[in-house]
Amino acid sequence: MQMDEPITLTRDCDAVVIPAGTKVTLQKGESAYITQSLGGSYTVIVNGNMFRIDGKDADALGKETAVAPVAALGGEPATPEQLEKEIWNQMRTCYDPEIPVNIVDLGLIYDCRVAPQSDGPGNHVDVKMTLTAPGCGMGEYLRQDVQNKLLSIEGIDDVNVELVWEPPWNQAMMSDAAKLQLGLY
Repeated sequence: MQMDEPITLTRDCDAVVIPAGTKVTLQKGESAYITQSLGGSYTVIVNGNMFRIDGKDADALGKETAVAPVAALGGEPATPEQLEKEIWNQMRTCYDPEIPVNIVDLGLIYDCRVAPQSDGPGNHVDVKMTLTAPGCGMGEYLRQDVQNKLLSIEGIDDVNVELVWEPPWNQAMMSDAAKLQLGLY
């Protein structure tokens, strides 16, 4: 979604340098070009550098601030099948800031297990995920994005997202839809 016209930042806002993962503050008045707007965050180019801006700071771009809704499952306790389906749906709203495909279709999620909490009501989720490149500085931000979105699901009280490197990710792990979208067919 490359925009031809720059957007002037209306206030200072937090951002993360892509792919380094370094936190910075973009200054009010700087010109930004939005290159991707998926999963509630924005990828922008400012002064030739790429940054990720969280949806909570969308107003700095003149966009509506994203509010993270609680993923309600209808008021009744969710069945394990409903819960697992919603977990995968939420992970499909997480995007690599450089690739316009969600992390599930990219093949970055290696394992996801749901279990009842051992010490009370609610459920615990363990996720094993990887990155397209081990040295990517965005790993912690993607890990946190997955954790936050899963914690927004009614009935999920604890989430552990672990970054793993075995087996190494490769393009063959992507879904057919992702390959088609990225022109790899």
